[in-house]
Amino acid sequence: MVDSMFSKSSTDIPVYWKTAVGELSLARPLIMGILNVTPDSFSDGGRFKGDRVALGHARQMRIAGADIIDIGGESTRPGAEEVTEEEELDRVLPVLRTLVEERTVVSVDTRHASVAKACIEHGAAIINDVSGFRDQAMVDTLVQSSAGCVIMHMLGEPKLMQENPQYDDVAAEISEYLVVQAAKLEAAGITRDRICIDPGPGFGKTIDHNIALLKATKELSSFGYPLMAAYSRKAFLGHLTGVTEASRRLAGSVTVAAWAAAQGARILRVHDVRETVQALQILGALGYWS
Repeated sequence: MVDSMFSKSSTDIPVYWKTAVGELSLARPLIMGILNVTPDSFSDGGRFKGDRVALGHARQMRIAGADIIDIGGESTRPGAEEVTEEEELDRVLPVLRTLVEERTVVSVDTRHASVAKACIEHGAAIINDVSGFRDQAMVDTLVQSSAGCVIMHMLGEPKLMQENPQYDDVAAEISEYLVVQAAKLEAAGITRDRICIDPGPGFGKTIDHNIALLKATKELSSFGYPLMAAYSRKAFLGHLTGVTEASRRLAGSVTVAAWAAAQGARILRVHDVRETVQALQILGALGYWS
């Protein structure tokens, strides 16, 4: 058993995350609600396609307790095909503009510099880059802004990332990657308090790799950057529980989110906002944060 199931986390967790709309307090974990405006995302592809439906879902998540809405206009599920940057912007910008007008803290899930730049210009507070800012143009875009960022680890590219991923020590290798990438951003002029890290469960990882990363949450949260836990509805939860339909993996997703929060993760990227908020309320009452 790893310590105890809900052993308390390190005290080295940052107290805030700096974004383009100001400092977000990390006194308790923040909930990032997932809004896929794509036809082919692994869990809810096509459900929220169309501005009106997408906005309605975003507002529901916000009412349920989401602190941040993360908009994705390109599916990065295993095997996904790329879309043009123009198509990605056509999907994202109308929803982004309205949510910003409503004073919502918006993150944009993109790996393309031109998309990131346009979204920042229209009020995005955070850029969530699944490719981990490997592209210098993405770094330059971030340097020229005040946006917060999420550095995620992905092995290769979405289309091929799940084809026999190999690591000698998955937690150690991904920890090193994240710290090195964060140091590169800092060297480029992006302050440490703008950087969040994400080990990228499901992005070039097997079931065992994902479990090892989850077990390493306390270590990953100790590097001085806010740690994101983005395990919601992932395929490995289905393998562990026998639940094949992604949208029915609620219990597993909330359990993992609660575990990660207790171990030090401070950004929980989830589909099921209301239920995750309830889990955090229980942990808060038990003294995990004030």
